[in-house]
Amino acid sequence: MLMNGLATTQRQGVACAGNWVLDTIHTLSHWPEKSGLALISAQHIGLGGGPANVAVGLKAMKAQYPVLPIGLIGAGALGDEVVRLCHEAGLPAEELRRTSRATTSQTHVMNVPGDSRTFFHHPGANALLDASAFDIDRLTARKVKLLYLGYLTLLDALDAIGPDGRTVAGHLLARARAQGIMTCVDLASFASPAYRATVEATLPDIDILFANELEAGLATGLELVGDADLDGMIRAARVLKSGGVRTGVVIHSPARVIWCGHGYEHVMEPDPIPAERVISAVGAGDAFAAGVMHGIHEDWPIESSLNFGTHVAAACLSGYTATDGLTGLSLPEAPP
Repeated sequence: MLMNGLATTQRQGVACAGNWVLDTIHTLSHWPEKSGLALISAQHIGLGGGPANVAVGLKAMKAQYPVLPIGLIGAGALGDEVVRLCHEAGLPAEELRRTSRATTSQTHVMNVPGDSRTFFHHPGANALLDASAFDIDRLTARKVKLLYLGYLTLLDALDAIGPDGRTVAGHLLARARAQGIMTCVDLASFASPAYRATVEATLPDIDILFANELEAGLATGLELVGDADLDGMIRAARVLKSGGVRTGVVIHSPARVIWCGHGYEHVMEPDPIPAERVISAVGAGDAFAAGVMHGIHEDWPIESSLNFGTHVAAACLSGYTATDGLTGLSLPEAPP
């Protein structure tokens, strides 16, 4: 099924906006009991957050269209490191604003190979990111095709709901859509009292919504039973689509991928990845989104876009950081 009407073919480029984070990934011997001790066998520092993972992932796969970072980072050394890593990845950094009011956002990722990863996150400057950081007119002049925002529900200023019942992010996305830019939004796996209200207040301004099974449950109030709950994932996708999402909802887990669009639903079951091949699951969901958005950018059928997304996510599992495993991939010239 082709995704008709999503964007015009003359547009090129993906703007990756929202949480820009400096990640430190610690590989642990095991997860310790409270007050216990675990050995750190390796440490890796890299860019993190959905926009960074998507942007660096697309560049690692040698995307030929512009990939533009948008965000807010600190004025100190940690922010300098984010800029350095952007340049190293081939990304322009002029749309990454700097602030002295907060430090650069950081996440310490505790990874147990073949098991799980746990995140300790400091929001830092990301909590201050607001609409003033987005130059929609400039994106329009550059004929950017997609605006990716991640993560809604973890961006305090953009998550704020106004008197009209819409979020600041919703108004921003509406401005982009009015200029012909497709809006893609990703959620965060962080439960908060305002989570569901924030999502519901933004849905009508989103073209494509990404969520994993946990996020889908938080956003809808439905109880999903594990990552293989097909019926629950479909119900959640339908609820989110009926809440106003313009084009389609993608709910993904290690076991299932659900697409819910206008009168059309598609279910995929990715091939399972053996535990011994999994170095780290950090950023796998963002890698999936990067692969899907490349397909959308290239006007592929949704089935091909989802299939490529699962391929990119599987490659991500073979690296320590969110993008290490993508360097050996190349973007196919035709839909897979």
